Amino acid sequence: MLRLLLFPFSIIYDLITRSRNYLYNIGHKSSFRFDVPVISIGNLNAGGSGKTPMTEYIIRLLSTNHKLATLSRGYKRRSKGFRIANSKDNATTIGDEPYQMFLKFGKNVVVTVGEDRAYAIPNILQDHEDLDAILLDDAFQHRSVNPSFSILLTDYNHPFTSDYVLPAGNLRESRRGASRADVVVVTKCPSQKLDIDTLTKDIRKYAGDKPVFFTTFKYRDLIPFGNLSSPSGRVILVTGIANPDPLVNHLKQHFEILKQFRYADHHSFTESDINDIHYEAHQISDACIVTTEKDMVRLRSLGSVPKHPWFYIPIEVEFLKNGSEFDTLVALQLKRD
Repeated sequence: MLRLLLFPFSIIYDLITRSRNYLYNIGHKSSFRFDVPVISIGNLNAGGSGKTPMTEYIIRLLSTNHKLATLSRGYKRRSKGFRIANSKDNATTIGDEPYQMFLKFGKNVVVTVGEDRAYAIPNILQDHEDLDAILLDDAFQHRSVNPSFSILLTDYNHPFTSDYVLPAGNLRESRRGASRADVVVVTKCPSQKLDIDTLTKDIRKYAGDKPVFFTTFKYRDLIPFGNLSSPSGRVILVTGIANPDPLVNHLKQHFEILKQFRYADHHSFTESDINDIHYEAHQISDACIVTTEKDMVRLRSLGSVPKHPWFYIPIEVEFLKNGSEFDTLVALQLKRD
């Protein structure tokens, strides 16, 4: 019923985005291409499809032999404009996902944020002329930059092929936008009952004969970032991500989840939130507090967690098949004439 009520607004939104894309396609709106390879990682839908884990996967793939920079908008940061991350930054100044990448890769990768990618890229190159590639995080709709290689992500549980344009659905633009992608990666796939053939066929109705890959998340061991203790089998889970259900299902295989504090995606934690979580932990003997890596960087910026037994769980992208083919396609973008 709600979809039906919102559908007329979706038609208007669709017309606006189609008109915008048409103006870029015919060259009426400027789209810049750069000499340095630019790899875009994005999606059609609003919400999490695993863009940051995929960006990190590509960093691991390329950074050993190549000089890389990442460029993100820096969602919900308090600063404005172009910024190169440094040791004084945190999640509030550059955003949680860029700060997460800076903590993990900042020694080898130039991490930057900027709302206007076409303006930011020349600034990056001015300071780092030796770059081999720039990775654009969440830039599929940022048409002012024409990337060398475009990776479109879609969640297996909520594929763009069965979704609708905002506000009746979650798509930022029409499904036909998938035609701009060079490859499509289906993320968050289940380990069983995976219908690859049907979804691949559905995706190619919009993306043409582009390669389609299927991935899942590989959860790593818990890492302490508070009181340096070992995790117990009893867990209080704290999440501020778009869809924590896969994490919940994973943890249930190894731990007893006593309570979950479920906040909105990119939630800005407050002292009151932390007090509520710690109060609950004190009521339960021998319970540890577990959160995601993205939530950890925001909590770390708050600065009030280390006295307590907090742990975070890192995730990495794992290809279910043909991962080497994807790696080759990405690596080829850095081969210069």
